[in-house]
Order: sequence, then structure tokens, then C-alpha cells
Amino acid sequence: MEERFVHKGSIVRKIWGKSDMVLLVFAGSAAEFALNRSVDWLYYTGRLPADPIGRLFSTVRYARDIIFSSYDRALAAIDQITAIHSGVEKSRGMKIPDGAYRDVLFMLIDYTIRSFELLGRRLTVEERGEIFDVFLRVGDRMGLRGLPGTYAEWELMREDHLERNLAYSELTKDLYGRYRKSLGAVRYRILLGGQALLVPERVRGLLSLPAGWWMGGVILFYKTIRVMKLDRMVKAVVLPAAYRAQVAALDMGT
Repeated sequence: MEERFVHKGSIVRKIWGKSDMVLLVFAGSAAEFALNRSVDWLYYTGRLPADPIGRLFSTVRYARDIIFSSYDRALAAIDQITAIHSGVEKSRGMKIPDGAYRDVLFMLIDYTIRSFELLGRRLTVEERGEIFDVFLRVGDRMGLRGLPGTYAEWELMREDHLERNLAYSELTKDLYGRYRKSLGAVRYRILLGGQALLVPERVRGLLSLPAGWWMGGVILFYKTIRVMKLDRMVKAVVLPAAYRAQVAALDMGT
């Protein structure tokens, strides 16, 4: 049997095989990316600010190549990510801070957990540990330094990173303006409502996200129609037409 980087029964594959959960992971990450003290790296190549939604799907493809591929192909995908970042560092003539790499890894762990729990149920201790283990192995392969050894250690480091590495800046304001331009006023408001429910209190406060109480009702409604298998209809209405096919493809990963 072919060895997998993430085994087929993993909770990670269950989460990343559902388009709505993947979109929530990146809705949360989009909020935190904008606040990161190293956000200037996202602007260096110009790709993210030029097309934030397209960049989202590019990132999703890499993540899913790791999660749903054979062991060797997953390692190749991780190595390609490392090579791309090395190329950007060489072009700019400076190194991306180690903390910035860890921040991204920590975001993926946290929002993978938060997204599942928002739409599903509370994860068990073992399931949370499994999510941590998958992304820790990604970080190890990338050669990242200063990674936590256990889930409990990650929780402490995550809180420390949230306090130390986030700040509202002009780039934050600019990036949110680009989110609004890409999504339109209505979808942008939905994004803000979802982020308000999803992100840690520190992120919500720095972004002054509006109270997402109304979004709680939307989530309850969505969970109901999801059980009825009508969620694709809602996605067709809510998502920009240019990206509907790509979102639908996310549901085929399992």
C-alpha cells in the first residue's frame, strides 16, 4: 500500500476535504495575515495585493497537495514551497524572519481547528493533537527552527505570537481595501462577519471587527441546509462566479 503523508482516516483530511471549512481556514488566515508584522513580505512580489482571492486558491492547492498526496509527492510539494520562499529571499536580499514562518504554520493549525468546530463539533484531544502533528511535520521538513514539541507547548507559543507579532498598520488597511474590492460590498460584509466569529480575541480587537452576532444565525442556518445537502446552492449564490468551480473542486479531495 502506498504510504501517505496524512493517513486516509485522518481528521485533517476530513476538514481539508470540505470546501466550506477550507474557506473558513483562509478567512481566518486572511485576517491574521493582514496584521502580521512581516506582512510586507506578502507585498514584495505584488501577487497577493494584486489578486488576494486567486492567491488564496494557489495556497490551497499547495496545502491539499501535501494533505491528499502520497508521502513522496507531499515532501516534493513542501520542498517546492521552501524553494519558492528561498527565491523570494534571494531576490529581496534578506531572510524571511523565522517567526513569520512559524506564524503561518500556527495559523494553519489554529484555523483548521476553529473552522471544524464552528461548523461541526468540538474536537477531541487526540484529534487536535493529530492536526498539530501533521503541520509540525510540514514545518520540520521546511527546516523551521524553534517549533513546539507538543500541542500544549504550541498553545503557549501561539498566545505569545498573537501578542508579539501582530499590529495594525497601513498595509493592514490596504489589504482589507483589496479584499473589499475583490469581493464586493455584500460578500465583504459576510467575510467580516465570519472572521468575527472565527478569529482569536486579539485579532478581532486589532481589526475592530464588527460584532458577528448576526453571522451566528447565518451559520446555524447554513449547518441546517448542509445536513440537507443544499449547501452547494448557497455557495453558488454567495461566491463570486469566477471561483465557483474551484470551490466545488475542493469537495472532491476526500
